[in-house]
Amino acid sequence: MDLELSEEQSAVRQLAEDFVRREVTPNAAAWDRAESVDRGIVQQLGRLGFLGLTVPEEYGGCGGDHLAYCLVTEELGRGDSAVRGIVSVSLGLVAKTLATWGDETQKRTWLPRLTAGEALGCFALTEPGTGSDAGNLTTRAVPDGGDFRITGTKMFITNGTWADLALVFARTNDTPGHRGLSAFLVPADAPGLDRRPVHGKLGLRGQATAELVFDDVRVPASAMLGPEGKGFSVAMSALAKGRMSVAAGCVGIAQAALDAAVGYAREREQFGRPIAAHQLVQELISDISVDVAAARLLTWRVADLVDRGQDFATAASQAKLYASEAAVRAANNALQVYGGYGYIDEYPVGKLVRDARVMTLYEGTSQIQKLIIGRDLTGVSAF
Repeated sequence: MDLELSEEQSAVRQLAEDFVRREVTPNAAAWDRAESVDRGIVQQLGRLGFLGLTVPEEYGGCGGDHLAYCLVTEELGRGDSAVRGIVSVSLGLVAKTLATWGDETQKRTWLPRLTAGEALGCFALTEPGTGSDAGNLTTRAVPDGGDFRITGTKMFITNGTWADLALVFARTNDTPGHRGLSAFLVPADAPGLDRRPVHGKLGLRGQATAELVFDDVRVPASAMLGPEGKGFSVAMSALAKGRMSVAAGCVGIAQAALDAAVGYAREREQFGRPIAAHQLVQELISDISVDVAAARLLTWRVADLVDRGQDFATAASQAKLYASEAAVRAANNALQVYGGYGYIDEYPVGKLVRDARVMTLYEGTSQIQKLIIGRDLTGVSAF
C-alpha cells in the first residue's frame, strides 16, 4: 500500500476540508443544541458529489475509490459526526448496497436521486428487542398475491424521519434465525409507515434518528432487494463496509480532539506559562496523537483491501473496534486538557465526548467486533 495520496485523493480531501470549515464547523454547536442539522446540508453534500462516492457514474455516482470515501468521511466526522452519519447511512449503507444487490430497475429508479441528494436512504435493521441479535428480528413480510405486507417496528434508525427510502429487513418465512430474512426497498411515504423522531440523545443530537412502525405496509414483490431469504447476507455485506465508514468518522472525531487540545494548550496559561509546557499535558496530547495515527492507518488498510478486491471483513472489524474506542479516549483526554471549561458547550470537546461514545455501540458494538475477529481468526464461533 502506497501511503502517499494521489492528486485526486488529495483534491477530494481538500474539498471536504474546505466544505466542513465553511459550512459545518461554525454551525455544529447550534445544531447540537437544536437537535437538528439544517436539512439544506443534504443538497450541498449531493452537489459536491459526497453522496455518490464509489457509485458508478452510469447511475449518477461520481466513482472514486474507497480511500477517497474514507477521507471525506473523516473530514465530515471532524466537523460534526451528525453530518457524517447522513453520508455514512444514505450512501454507505443504502446506496452502495443497492448498487451491489439491486436489479437494473431498482438501481436506475433510486441511485440517481440518492447520489444527487434529492433523496435520502435509511437502513432499517435494528429493532427494540434485537440490536446485536439481528438474525432473530421479528418484523414480518407476509406474501399477499404479488405483494408483501410488512408489519413490525424498527428502532434507532439514522435518517429515519428524513429518508425517502428505507432499506428494510423482515422475516419472509418461518425458518429460524437469519435464513428466514429478506430485504426490501420501501418508499418512506408508503401507507401504514409511521415515523417517530427520537429526541434526548446523549450524542449525535443533530442527527435525525427515528422509530419506524410498519402497520401492514404493502410493497410489490419487485421491491425485494436480492434473493428471498438472503436478507441477512445483504445486511452483513452492508455493515462490513459500514464499519470502515464508522472507523473513518471516528478518526475525524479523534483528530478534532487533537486539534482542540493542542490549540487550547497553547493559549491557556497556568502557573505563569502555557499549559502546553507542562509534561502531563503533553502526555495527554501525545496519547491522542498516537490514537489518531493508528486508527487512521487501520482504516486506510480496510479501504485498500476493498479497492483491491480482497477480503476485508476482519480488517473492518479491527478498524471499527480500535477507532471507536480510540475516539472515546481521545475525546476524554482532550476534555482533561480543557479542565472545567471542557465541561460547558461553549467549547467543542464536550460534544466530542458525547458523539464519540455511541461509536462503540452502533453498527456492531465493541464486544461484537471482538467476537467477529476472534471467530475469523480461529474459525470457531463463540455463539
